[in-house]
Amino acid sequence: MSAGLVQTFRAFAHNNAWANHRLLTACAGLTQTDFEAARTGFFPSLQRTLNHIYVIDLFYIDALEGGWLGPRAWANEVPYPSPSELKPAQAAMDRRLLAICDALTPELLDGSVRINRDTRVQTERRDRLLMHLFQHQIHHRGQAHAMLSDTNVAPPQLDEFFAEGEAPLRAAEFTGLGWTEETVWKD
Repeated sequence: MSAGLVQTFRAFAHNNAWANHRLLTACAGLTQTDFEAARTGFFPSLQRTLNHIYVIDLFYIDALEGGWLGPRAWANEVPYPSPSELKPAQAAMDRRLLAICDALTPELLDGSVRINRDTRVQTERRDRLLMHLFQHQIHHRGQAHAMLSDTNVAPPQLDEFFAEGEAPLRAAEFTGLGWTEETVWKD
């Protein structure tokens, strides 16, 4: 695999963290009742959907780090009941994923990850596991975005992927996240 592909995974990790930041920042404008309210989606509320993203991130990121947490990751399906609790926890998880992707090499992308499934050990290529993790987040963030549309809080734009000409539009958010354009696109 090429170094360009490694950079692509790094950019995906940054975009993932940025989208989570945007979505959870918007959710901070909800009341706790609205965050927990029953809504149409795979999971029955914003609270359950966004906590699911966190829990599955915990499961896979632990495996990517060589951990053995396995299904204990989802022993508590709602570890962070409020947006104010979930946002920093998800940000910390996103930083862990960024560190994994920042450490990637072409050889590591081709390597395998062992995943504790309790009754068996699943072995996956690292690049495929990362693609799965990013797709999982995109899928459920889309559901949360639709749920947020049914509240008094406007859902944030999540379909951006760092278009070069739009850098000034995200500069303040990047500053708040401690990033620059160079942070995302470094070789």
